[in-house]
Amino acid sequence: MLSTIKRLEVVYNAINDSNTFTNGDVISGEVRLEAEKDFQIESLFIKFKGKADVLWYERHGQTTHVYNAKDKYFSVRHYFIRNKNDKSKFAFHSALRARRMINSLPFCGLLCLFNRELPSSFKGAEGKIVYSLEAVLSRSMRMNTTRSIMVNFVSTTNVNTASWLQTPQHESMDKKMNVFTSGSVAMDVNLEKMGFQQGEGLKVVAFIKNSSSREIKPKYCLYRKHSFFAKGKRKVHTKDLLKEVGDAIPPSAEETVIRVITIPRDMEPSILNCNIIKVEHKLRVRSLKNLVIPQSCPKLLIQKRIFLSRL
Repeated sequence: MLSTIKRLEVVYNAINDSNTFTNGDVISGEVRLEAEKDFQIESLFIKFKGKADVLWYERHGQTTHVYNAKDKYFSVRHYFIRNKNDKSKFAFHSALRARRMINSLPFCGLLCLFNRELPSSFKGAEGKIVYSLEAVLSRSMRMNTTRSIMVNFVSTTNVNTASWLQTPQHESMDKKMNVFTSGSVAMDVNLEKMGFQQGEGLKVVAFIKNSSSREIKPKYCLYRKHSFFAKGKRKVHTKDLLKEVGDAIPPSAEETVIRVITIPRDMEPSILNCNIIKVEHKLRVRSLKNLVIPQSCPKLLIQKRIFLSRL
């Protein structure tokens, strides 16, 4: 038997070309319902929710361990039809008889939760951070009909005014060479700040003292680190995103090398404000295979640029 409900969908109004929302934005849109014939509704509402989920499995001998965690940020509802005990239940008319193919129920201004400090939308190997709008239609003696749509949220911080993002980064190391090469190599690496935006130039100033018997080349690597946390355990995935090689420094020489690395415009933003998922970006600088500066690597906050166009 064909369903009475021909279509149920949620539509929101985009506020920019990238179809993203950020801190302080308000979501508006409508729920659209199309029916084949008259029917009664017990309740109809739209739910806006945000949450983070982590899940992975590990095999130890004959036992499979499950690691999972959830972090719920909010869940709010707006009812179009609420009172299930009301005898005068709302009835949608047949699209054919009423000649109205779609019944539109608008929502506006009621889902302003992006003023909170929330992490950006994210999807990784072992976890995700999602924000969604879900329409739920209830009828007597029937299973609920639901339709949902994801909302792409990007948390923003002004990297030019936040003091903790303006903190200079500095690391240094001195390493003796192995038996095949005499001498040592020392590097001192400095970054102007910690916070950067996509497309911005990352200026790396490195003082390199090559006291060895061979020439060396500074090598730069910008990499990403995904960390997932559950039940006291951590799952980590790293990926090199960008690599560059500098000019050679001859033996028994020292130079101050300045390198500007352009952060890719499509790089995902860092996430440091979620309890169970972290997205970090770090810079690794090295001159030899066994000399990495710094070993801990300076942390970078990559902030996504958001271009808003409002009327």
